[in-house]
Amino acid sequence: MYGTNGTRITAVGHHQPAKVLTNDDVAKLVDTSDEWISSRVGIRTRHIAGPDEPVDALAAQAAAKALAGAGRDVDEIDLVVVATSTAEDRSPNTAARVAARLGMAAPAVLDVNVVCAGFPHALATADHAIRAGSATRALVIGADKMSAVTDWTDRTTCVLVGDGAGAVVVEGVADGEEPGVGPVLWGSVPEMGHAVRIEGTPPVFAQEGQSVYRWATTQLPPIARKVCERAGLAPEDLAGVVLHQANLRIIEPVAERIGAVNAVVARDVVDSGNTSAASIPLALSKLVERREVPHGAPVLLFGFGGNLSYAGQVVRCP
Repeated sequence: MYGTNGTRITAVGHHQPAKVLTNDDVAKLVDTSDEWISSRVGIRTRHIAGPDEPVDALAAQAAAKALAGAGRDVDEIDLVVVATSTAEDRSPNTAARVAARLGMAAPAVLDVNVVCAGFPHALATADHAIRAGSATRALVIGADKMSAVTDWTDRTTCVLVGDGAGAVVVEGVADGEEPGVGPVLWGSVPEMGHAVRIEGTPPVFAQEGQSVYRWATTQLPPIARKVCERAGLAPEDLAGVVLHQANLRIIEPVAERIGAVNAVVARDVVDSGNTSAASIPLALSKLVERREVPHGAPVLLFGFGGNLSYAGQVVRCP
């Protein structure tokens, strides 16, 4: 089959390192407290990968779970797209290393670096490729090891981050079947790219927190509502909202201003911290695992942050 009228997510999976860092643990590293962190960003715990857990290992674990959920063998996948900004090496890319770990035959492999908005960009890329007939079935993964690019003496950033990965299997829909991945709306604010950075040698995560907060809470809700319009839905039709898990004090007002009054709002940031490109598929996978959103119900995925980029689409819950 060459090309299709649309795609859908058939399964999800996620993986987090075993090590958990509490706010009290962070308070032993920098001058902070559980009360300070909880009140300002809403985070209680985060998972931290060890030196023997590179990004591709996290990604492969999540991908294997998604494949198992879809009942698909690795040889049935011909495209792997990984959203990450924390790959240790430039080549082989993370997608190639995931394919090697999984024992895949000859998939197309590409990484997408749009930082915190990476997963919706990667999902749209796979959706477009399958619609065009360039691929038939894809693994789309968001994975980041933020702990590796964090200055653990900087209390403004180290309280935020966590490590993890989330993955989905994307397939074409049958003739006459309604697409399960809606049109993407994406963009950026290039002149404000300095507001969130991973720069230097070695690279270090830094951000202008107040600038990001103001931009996210004021500029993003109308964009997210346009994502719903493109999907032919009103915000009140949504059953779930999965925003980038940056900060609970951003997630809650943005979700409210979108107007998704009947939706379950993902708050995985409380337990996982900010996992960058992993945060949306990680939170989505947990919603599905806990059956908090009915199968087939519309869910808004919306990423924002690094580069001051944004992207979103409405998907049907697998």
